[in-house]
Amino acid sequence: MELTPRLLLSAYAQGVFPMAEDDGQIYWYQPDPRAILPLSSFHVPRRLQRTVQQGVYQVYMNTAFEAVMRFCAAPAPERKKSWINEEIIAAYTRLHQLGFAHSVESWLNGRLVGGLYGVALGGFFAGESMFSRERDASKVALVHLVGHLRARGFLLLDVQFMTDHLQRFGAVAIPDALYQQYLAQALPVQTHF
Repeated sequence: MELTPRLLLSAYAQGVFPMAEDDGQIYWYQPDPRAILPLSSFHVPRRLQRTVQQGVYQVYMNTAFEAVMRFCAAPAPERKKSWINEEIIAAYTRLHQLGFAHSVESWLNGRLVGGLYGVALGGFFAGESMFSRERDASKVALVHLVGHLRARGFLLLDVQFMTDHLQRFGAVAIPDALYQQYLAQALPVQTHF
């Protein structure tokens, strides 16, 4: 089944998202519990706040979407394999071209050193993946993302699976039934990323 924009957007609107497995096949996931980052109680650690305020990284949006995806897909010390394959990259790049998928990028001396990407639909943003090649580069991108989503009136930042990293920012795990309620409230919101 081809990952068309229509299929992907329909899946996100129902709380489902795709991931490629080791066998190259695409599987669909709907975690229960589901991890979200509440925008109203997002916590920025003090040291990271200093890094953001010092402007160590230049932060841009949507200037290197596919490059962010490829960095997210690359092997890293904590992860040898990725769920992001060429089919996923092509599908989300199409979503980006249509205005539904977005990247937030941290740059240092003209080099892309960190960032994240995800899907925006109504007042809902699904954070898909992030990467860092310099200290705190992805975290700075996340801080900028949250500020941007708040300013634009977004209601829900879905981070899918809980990690220690996200828990430090205030991520919480909620039952899928509650997630579906939040999603239903966020989707009709009239806003633009």
